[in-house]
Amino acid sequence: MDTSIELIKLLLPEILVDYFKLTKHEVKKEELHFYFTELNMIPEEFKTLKLSSKGFFPEATIQDFPIRGKNVFLHVIRRRWIDDHSKKLVIRDWQLLAKGTRITSEFAAFLKQISQQ
Repeated sequence: MDTSIELIKLLLPEILVDYFKLTKHEVKKEELHFYFTELNMIPEEFKTLKLSSKGFFPEATIQDFPIRGKNVFLHVIRRRWIDDHSKKLVIRDWQLLAKGTRITSEFAAFLKQISQQ
């Protein structure tokens, strides 16, 4: 068991640990910044399609709950895929995923909002 992953799951939304790679973190005065990039894992609802990863959406930044008195900012980069057959854009449906995970309602609302962009 990787104790650092288990610790991160206690401090940050579990969905970030499961579906994103922590690429960087910074401490800036009274702020903690965590940078995440979505993993290239085909969403379950699209497993039957032939998808190709086609880049990322612009970074979204959200403020999470403070840790040890420091403001926490999550910088999230979401992936997009293209259906090789129809050429349509495919993105993970965070509303489906949020139903089966333990995330805060605020974070679920954030994911819902960025899914509509």
